[in-house]
Amino acid sequence: MPESTPPARSAVPVKDTWNAESVFPSPAAWEAEYQAIAGSLREFERFQGHLGESAAVLADCLTARDALVQRLGKLWAYASLSHSVNTADQAAAALLSRTQGLLAQAAGAMAFVEPELIALGQETVLRQLPADPRLGIYAHYVEDLFRQQAHRRSSEVEQVLGMVSDPLGAVETTYSMLTAADMRFPPARSSQGEAVEVTQGTFEKILAEPDREARRTAWESYNDTYLAFKNTLANNLMTTLKADVFRARVRRHESTLAASLFTNNIPLAVFYRLIETFRAHLPTWHRYWRVRRRLLGVERLAPYDIWAPLISEPPRITFAQAVDWIAAGLAPMGEDYVRTLRQGCLQERWVDWAPNRGKVAGAFSSGAPGTYPFIVLSFDDTYYSLGTLAHELGHSMHSYLTWKHQPIIYSDYALFVAEVASNFHQAMVRSYLLDHLTDRAQQIAVLEEAMSNFHRYLFIMPTLARFELEVHERLEKGVGVAADDLIQLMADLFSEGYGGEMQVDRERVGITWAEFGHLYMNYYVYQYATGISAANALSRRILAGTPGAVEDYLGFLKAGSSVYPLDALKMAGVDMTTTRPVEEAFGVLDGLVDRLEALG
Repeated sequence: MPESTPPARSAVPVKDTWNAESVFPSPAAWEAEYQAIAGSLREFERFQGHLGESAAVLADCLTARDALVQRLGKLWAYASLSHSVNTADQAAAALLSRTQGLLAQAAGAMAFVEPELIALGQETVLRQLPADPRLGIYAHYVEDLFRQQAHRRSSEVEQVLGMVSDPLGAVETTYSMLTAADMRFPPARSSQGEAVEVTQGTFEKILAEPDREARRTAWESYNDTYLAFKNTLANNLMTTLKADVFRARVRRHESTLAASLFTNNIPLAVFYRLIETFRAHLPTWHRYWRVRRRLLGVERLAPYDIWAPLISEPPRITFAQAVDWIAAGLAPMGEDYVRTLRQGCLQERWVDWAPNRGKVAGAFSSGAPGTYPFIVLSFDDTYYSLGTLAHELGHSMHSYLTWKHQPIIYSDYALFVAEVASNFHQAMVRSYLLDHLTDRAQQIAVLEEAMSNFHRYLFIMPTLARFELEVHERLEKGVGVAADDLIQLMADLFSEGYGGEMQVDRERVGITWAEFGHLYMNYYVYQYATGISAANALSRRILAGTPGAVEDYLGFLKAGSSVYPLDALKMAGVDMTTTRPVEEAFGVLDGLVDRLEALG
């Protein structure tokens, strides 16, 4: 069973924490930069109303804006990561709150730029680009800006939208504080009657333990605690989704879905085709539930059995061994790629991997141009953690290469492509391990991690996407939505996905929406499903030795937002405007179920 109490943050060795001092050597240095940025915001006033005067003025303004964005990124990275590794740290929480406020102020100070460019007209702006060498990089930016022209508003409205980002964004922080810092879960109980502490950091580990009583009681404790806060959590989520509706209407979009997909130039058909393909392949999941029930030897499968080990003593793996295997699986990407990854993990301290009290649940990659691409997770020596580390390193390598090869204006990348690099890593590492590990227990552990990955990305996330679409549409129609409505909708969707093969406790299954902070990011979750589909298609190209496949993929990682997401993926070798990648992903899933059934 897992340790009863994770260590305090102060007990974690520095070598196992993220390299905070590489961003700012001390909190005092962070404070000095905060004050310097806050004092510089009025400098943008000199550009307002003058962008059309000359190419030099425009270049000065855009260069200054990019420099400010980079400085704010480092400020935010330090504050947000400090808070994430210890949400009970009030000083870190204050840093994050202050940073969010400064980001809103900065957004307001820079809000005039794009409306003013639009007012000048596309032809006028395009004529200025060749007149100053500093403006050459902005061609795609200008193209995209005028593509979005119909949904841009006046300088005053844009400024207000920038200002309200702080109070509206604070809702997600409230969710994080409530679920990670304030919630307390009743202890689970082992089959021997021993108490087992349930926390955000230990919950998933308990669900992967062989003791079914511990799994059941932990699952009930976790879900019942969320149910106890269902009204607060529902109101909190509804505030965010109503904010999505507000923004969509202010920007004159037909719907929140249209607003979200328009940002990255994604056709609505991509979303709807994903959902249709997912529903058509639900029988694949129904088959998996049957196989899992038989392998576990239980009369009726329950949700807390989804991660249960199929062998009595699952193999363990150290953090160092995980890094070695990930590096081996990614060897086809070339020596430079692997060297960078290993150095980041073992020397430069990209990864804050040790569990501790107050650490946020789950795992993520974060940072900004000028910092390392940091990772926060709680590594627990399981093959699940191996997969999580590989996944987050995919994000980090994506960020690393984008930041290295793109200017600040293109140094981010769309959510639509974000989950490709992460799942690509898992697919590559999984293929390597299945080819090289001969021990049956290790093979099963790899397959279980694979099924957990596919379960999250090609079952949970598209189910949440259906949920999110339905709730947004109800709000858009002015229909009131309360906690019990959300619970019943969620329970209905999961019941369809389980296909009668799973025991469904409607209240506890129905509260699942409250356990995913991803829903605070407008139409984020569907992109997990498109991401895993594209990732498996791209990994197959490389593993098959397709000429140019590695170079194509590296080009995709380096592109950042310098091209539209669908175009970047086409450059890499996959067309997400068709259903083929999603169909093929379900084909991979079928093969994994076959392999698991044969080993069982």
